[in-house]
Amino acid sequence: MAATVLRVPAFTGAPASSTDLQATKDSYDTVAGSYAELVTLDFGRMPLETAMLGEFVARVRDSGPVGDLGCGPGHLTAYLNEVGVPAFGVDLSSGMVEVARKRNPGLRFEVGSMTALELADGGLGGAVSWYSIVHMALEQLPGVFAEFFRVLAPGGHLLLGFKAGERKSPLTHAYGHDVSLTVYWQSPERVAELLEQAGFVVEARLVRAPGEMDKGPQAFILARRPTAD
Repeated sequence: MAATVLRVPAFTGAPASSTDLQATKDSYDTVAGSYAELVTLDFGRMPLETAMLGEFVARVRDSGPVGDLGCGPGHLTAYLNEVGVPAFGVDLSSGMVEVARKRNPGLRFEVGSMTALELADGGLGGAVSWYSIVHMALEQLPGVFAEFFRVLAPGGHLLLGFKAGERKSPLTHAYGHDVSLTVYWQSPERVAELLEQAGFVVEARLVRAPGEMDKGPQAFILARRPTAD
């Protein structure tokens, strides 16, 4: 089938600073081992997340490779492969990638930044960013979403998970270690608007009330890179 070329919209948002990225990388390098042990994906206790993820899986299962962008220790990458989706992981933290490779020796994991992915244009059938934009300020998201749009094939789907709100908070200690992170809570309406400005079609939005371990609402957005007319 002949390749379809779509114009990738330009973005005007601010790129993530090298200082912010380095602080995030250093912090997750520090906590990588303990994070992998302490954080799990128990979909049996996450019915709404499971529903959104199930819809994403149904749409990307036969569409080509799927990138788990900001994969951490590879929990979700492994899950996607278990349900028949050929997924690989990318993470800014080399420590996280090292842990992911050890825990999932048959899967592919690479060090990389969501702000400048070393992936071919239109090479992915799907992409998931599961809470990996939580350390990005609002003005940095247009550049990240432009990258997501670029690496997705026409018709490819994107699933975002993030904290819903309009605030930010410093995080100085986590998973048994001192860290230097900022956690951003983003408005689902504004995130959807930025996705549309990047060229995506937003197909579904879900905001759920806080669970026992949450400090606020959680949001999920399913979007699609359109095919050519």
